[in-house]
Amino acid sequence: MFPREYRGVAFVVGLFLVVQLGALALVPEFAASGYQAVENPDNPTNSLVYIAAIVAMTGVMLAAFRYDLDQGIRLLIVGVSAWLSWYVFSAVISPLAAAVPAVAVGVALLAYPEWYVIDAAGVLMGAGAAGLFGISFGLLPALLLLAFLAIYDAISVYGTEHMLSLAEGVMDLNIPVVLVIPLSLSYSLLGEASEESDDVGDDGGPTEDDGSAGESAADGTVDDGAADVSEPTDIEDRDAFFIGLGDAVIPAVLVASAATFSPAAGLDVPLIGINAPALLAMVGSLAGLLVLMSWVIKGRPHAGLPLLNGGAIGGYLIGSVVAGVPLIEAVGLAGFL
Repeated sequence: MFPREYRGVAFVVGLFLVVQLGALALVPEFAASGYQAVENPDNPTNSLVYIAAIVAMTGVMLAAFRYDLDQGIRLLIVGVSAWLSWYVFSAVISPLAAAVPAVAVGVALLAYPEWYVIDAAGVLMGAGAAGLFGISFGLLPALLLLAFLAIYDAISVYGTEHMLSLAEGVMDLNIPVVLVIPLSLSYSLLGEASEESDDVGDDGGPTEDDGSAGESAADGTVDDGAADVSEPTDIEDRDAFFIGLGDAVIPAVLVASAATFSPAAGLDVPLIGINAPALLAMVGSLAGLLVLMSWVIKGRPHAGLPLLNGGAIGGYLIGSVVAGVPLIEAVGLAGFL
């Protein structure tokens, strides 16, 4: 691994930490504002509804890309980004005033979707979504959600491969569905898009010297610059790689849920409410992230959620044991027995 790849990995870890810590900071404000989305957060069917929504949305997006409705998806995601940003801003300023920066996020994404604009919007979306789902999913629903999505991610990347198609479809839209990880200070996402446009020949096809015939991708992780998703590409040939925003959000849901619903005693940490299960869930997800990054820099697409969710679940269970919480209670089954 070269120095710039170390910087890239450190940047990824930093973005994940901001999402997780942001979600923890938002949880008390969201709960006090009554943003909990369900009446009974301990109901395991909450997870089934959300899982069904994910599968349905995946199908809608794939159909949109097939029938050239890409811009409709772009507008939808930008709108969702502004909406979630409003939740985040409303935690620190009045709901009416929060509309101003929220709209600014949407306008920035439409007018100037440079990589740092996308990442900033993605972090706001990620922290907001993780906080909202964290207060709406009790321990059992959160664990079920992470376990199912890890399996679904693996199947959709290594089996059906439809998640690779989805990732390739969103790459050209410049929307905060993926986080952009630049490997050089001079990197420009908009500049790269312009260069790729210039490489298109008069007949609409790529010129012979076009070295980016395709992108390799995974639900969690997208590698830029691979000509074929089945072949690795040298990290030295790339100026950036990409990782799905969902990879940052889904493990953070368990972190926020553990901080909200676990009976473990809270830790004395300024500005955020956290306990040992939530802390070790963070540690576990970041450990999974480091393993994932070690694979990604070799140029192959990988499903991110098996490692990230597995690490978060394992860390959460260890943290529960350390905090003296019985496992039957830690997994949210005590109320059903």
